[in-house]
Amino acid sequence: MSAPEPAENGAQQLLVVIDPVARRTDGESVRIAKDVLSAGATAKICLPDGPAEFARVLARRGSRRPVVVGDDRALLRTVALLHRERELAAGALSLVPVGVSVDLARSLGVPTGAVAAARAVLDGVVRRLDLLVDDSDGVVLGDLRIPAPPPAAGGRAGRGEGAGGSSVWHTCRSLVRTLVKPVPQVLAVHTHRLRVEADGVVLSDLDEPVEAVTVRSVGGRAEIVIRTSASAEPITASALSVTVSGADFRYRADAALTGPVRTRTWTLRAGAWGLTLPSTFSPAGGLQPGR
Repeated sequence: MSAPEPAENGAQQLLVVIDPVARRTDGESVRIAKDVLSAGATAKICLPDGPAEFARVLARRGSRRPVVVGDDRALLRTVALLHRERELAAGALSLVPVGVSVDLARSLGVPTGAVAAARAVLDGVVRRLDLLVDDSDGVVLGDLRIPAPPPAAGGRAGRGEGAGGSSVWHTCRSLVRTLVKPVPQVLAVHTHRLRVEADGVVLSDLDEPVEAVTVRSVGGRAEIVIRTSASAEPITASALSVTVSGADFRYRADAALTGPVRTRTWTLRAGAWGLTLPSTFSPAGGLQPGR
């Protein structure tokens, strides 16, 4: 790990790219992050209007260290862009999480408060983290789930009932629900015919129905967990590459849903990218630094 390199005049040179979603969802946190970063470094502030301009700004960063102000999707977009440019090994990335979805950032060790995150950008250290790269050049920073979990069931939409008698009826139904014990619902478990290989070794074949496959990077290896309908105990393995094939399946890589595909291989690249984290950061389970 290493500290951020200062410029010749003693100030760090930062390219602060503020995701448009962050500006819309939490303008106050964006303002705080800008103030802290500008006070502690020479910061060029960029406000791209969309993904295309975001990519152009990042490509023209020069020697400035990129700092992304945005949510998990902004982080994923940035890592994917730098990976496609083959620039991940050339430097480090910094993040100030702003937005609704910051679970991935938190799991990586980035503070989720604007002030603490901005200070970590200025005073933190660069840690090399692992990366899963698939055969279509996609990247996974956190969890890979196959097949993609179904969307969470939302509440029932209202029927547009008016005031008066309808609201009284609604109140009565709510009271009845609190007094009557609900009948337990049995959720159907869907299985899939998938072949899962780890470093060329077959862990599960098409004749064994699979409920779910989870892959994540842990300590420089890909940790694989396979749940099948035939056994209560999952199949686990550690490898550098994972191949899943079978009937059309979808998968969720971090926050992105992809598919359907018939086969895909993910390869772990240990310490492939650098992220600035607080100097006191200590990994506790989940995602681990590659080095």
